[in-house]
Amino acid sequence: MPVPWFLLSLALGRSPIVLSLERLVGPQDATHCSPGLSCHLWDSDILCLPGDIVPAPGPVLAPTHLQTELVLRCRKETYCDLCVRVAVHLAVHASLQAQVVLSFQAYPTTRCVLLEVQVPAALVQFGQSVGSVVYDCFEAALGSEVRIWSYTQPRYEKELNLTQQLPALPWLNVSADGDNVHLVLNVSEEQHFGLSLYWNQVQGPPKPRWHKNLTGPQIITLNHTDLVPCLCIQVWPLEPDSVRTNICPFREDPHAHQNLWRAARLRLLTLQSWLLDAPCSLPAEAALCWQAPGGDPCQPLVPPLSWENVTVDKVLEFPLLKGHPNLCVQVNSWEKLQLQECLWADSLGPLKDDVLLLETRGPQDNRSLCALEPSGCTSLPSKASTRAARLGEYLLQDLQSGQCLQLWDDDLGALWACSMDKYIHKRWALLWLACLLFAAALSLILLLKKDHAKAAARGRAALLLYSADDSGFERLVGALASALCQLPLRVAVDLWSRREMSAQGLVAWFHAQRRQTLQEGGVVVLLFSPGAVALCSEWLQDGVSAPGAHGPHDSFRASLSCVLPDFLQGQAPGRYVGACFDRLLHPDSVPALFRTVPVFSLPSQLPDFLGALQQPRAPRPRRLQERAEQVSRALEPALDSYFHPPGTPAPGRGVGPGAGDGT
Repeated sequence: MPVPWFLLSLALGRSPIVLSLERLVGPQDATHCSPGLSCHLWDSDILCLPGDIVPAPGPVLAPTHLQTELVLRCRKETYCDLCVRVAVHLAVHASLQAQVVLSFQAYPTTRCVLLEVQVPAALVQFGQSVGSVVYDCFEAALGSEVRIWSYTQPRYEKELNLTQQLPALPWLNVSADGDNVHLVLNVSEEQHFGLSLYWNQVQGPPKPRWHKNLTGPQIITLNHTDLVPCLCIQVWPLEPDSVRTNICPFREDPHAHQNLWRAARLRLLTLQSWLLDAPCSLPAEAALCWQAPGGDPCQPLVPPLSWENVTVDKVLEFPLLKGHPNLCVQVNSWEKLQLQECLWADSLGPLKDDVLLLETRGPQDNRSLCALEPSGCTSLPSKASTRAARLGEYLLQDLQSGQCLQLWDDDLGALWACSMDKYIHKRWALLWLACLLFAAALSLILLLKKDHAKAAARGRAALLLYSADDSGFERLVGALASALCQLPLRVAVDLWSRREMSAQGLVAWFHAQRRQTLQEGGVVVLLFSPGAVALCSEWLQDGVSAPGAHGPHDSFRASLSCVLPDFLQGQAPGRYVGACFDRLLHPDSVPALFRTVPVFSLPSQLPDFLGALQQPRAPRPRRLQERAEQVSRALEPALDSYFHPPGTPAPGRGVGPGAGDGT
C-alpha cells in the first residue's frame, strides 16, 4: 500500500541525505548493468530453490559482493513505497555468461528473481571484478527486516547473503509499567488495521502468537514474561493489497533474552532422542553430565562424549545404550550454563547413589578404569582416601560379574553405572551398631556420673563412735557432729538415734551402721576420751577399770565388739580414723592397737582430720583450711564451756591415763 510522504518523512528523518532518496515511477521491476555488460530480467519470479553446489565445467561468472540502497517507488507524487535496490558485483571465475538469482525475504514476503548476465570477451580478467548488475527493486514495509541472497544457477559457489533493518514508522511505541508492557498504536481514529504478534524464526516460517483486527488508536498490554528477542509486531491497514509493517523491538533487550532461557525446555522423546523447545532460535550446545545426589555440580561427560550443537525444535540424539536417572543434559550458550534437566529421572525415578565408571580403551586392547567423583575421576584400583577408592575392589568385582549397567559403548571407551545400595546398607548397619554402642557407653557414663554426683551431693558417710564420759562431753561430741554435717559429710552418731537403738538393740544398731558406712565407702571415726581409753584397755585386758563407764547411755562398750575384729585382722587402715581433743587426751595415750590408723588431735590438727574424712576426693588445701576454720569456730563455744565451766571443775576430768596433759 502506498504510504503518504509525510509518514515516510517521519520514519526516514529530515536529513537531506535521507530525503534525497531516488524516486522510481511506475510499478514495474527493472535491471541495468555496468557499461560493457548485457543483462536481462526474466518476466516473472522463479522458485527459490538454490540447489546443491556443483563443480564448474570451466570458468564461471559468479557474484562476489552484494550492496543495497533504499529508493522510493511512487505511484503518485505524494504516495510512495519504500523499496530496496540490490547491486550484485560480478567476477569471472570460469564462464562469460551466467544466470544470477536474487532471493529476497521480508516477512511475510519471499521473492526470487533471475538475472541473465553476459560479459564480452574483452572484459574477461580471471579472478577480477568485471562490473555489476543492479535490480530495481524489492518492495518492503517500514520497520521490517529484509534478507537477500545471491547465487548462480546452477550454483557453483556458496551464496552471498545480506541482512538489513529498514526504518520504522513512529506511530508504534513500546512502554513499560511494572510487570506489564504496553504497545501504544497511535493510529488515527476510525482507521481499521490488523495487528499480529509472531515469533520470527531464523529457519522455518514464523510462529503466529496473536492476531486481531482493531480500530485506532489502541494500547495492547503484554506481560513482561511474554517478551522474547524474536517477538515481532506486524501492522497493516485493512485495505486490499496493503503493505505490512514489521518491527521486532525486543531483539537486543537483555530481559527478553533472560525470558527466552526461562521459557526453554528440554523434552525427552525416546531413550536416545530429545529436543530443545524454545520460542526463538538459540546459539547453544549440549552435552550429557552425571548428577550425583547430595547437591554437587553435574559433571560433564566430556570426554569421552562431546558437545553437540543444538537447533531449536530439532531432534537430537545421544548414543546411549540405557537410560539412568543420574544422566542429565546441560545446555550452554556462549560458554555459560543456561539449562540443565535430568530427562530420564521422570521415567526412571529419583537420583541414585550409584558410581559411574569410565572405561578408556587404548591400542593393543589396553584398558583403564576410573570412578567419577566430585574431586575428579579416581583410578581403580587406588590408594586414595575417596569413597570410590575405598570400595574400588568391590566395584571392580561387580563390573566383572556383570552387576553394573552399561550406559554407553564405542571403540574409545564405555560408561558403567554401579549400584552402591548393598555397600550403603552394610555401612549404615555398622554405623547404627556403632551408634548403639556409643549410646550405651554414653548412658553408662552418665549414670556413673549421676551416681557420683549424687554421692558427692550427699557427702561421704561418717560413723562417729565415742564414750559418754559425762553430759559435758556428750555436748562436745554433739557440737563436733553438727559442725561436720555442715561439710559434705553424712554423720551418724548415737546421740541422734536413741529411739532406733532402743528398738534394735545397741549391738545390732552398731553392726548395721558400721556395715552401711563401710559399704558406701565411708569412714568410722573413733573419738577417744579418758573413758574410751579405759574401756579399750579393759577390752584388751590391760587391767585398767573405767569408773562410770557403765552408764545407761554408754554405747561405746557395745561398739567395740563391732570394730575390734577389723583392727585385730589388720583391715582398719583406710576405713577408720581416730581423734581426741587437745588438753583432754594426748594421742600417745591411745592404745597401740588403735594407733595403726591416724589419730588426730582437735582442734589443732583439724585440716588433716578433715582431709582424712573427705578422701578420696579431698578438697584443695585452701578450701580445706577454710573448712577447718569453719569447724573450729563451731567447736569453740563447746570447748570453752567444757574446759572452763562456771563453778566447779567439769566432771570426768583427770580420769584415765594422760588426763590433764594440757596438750
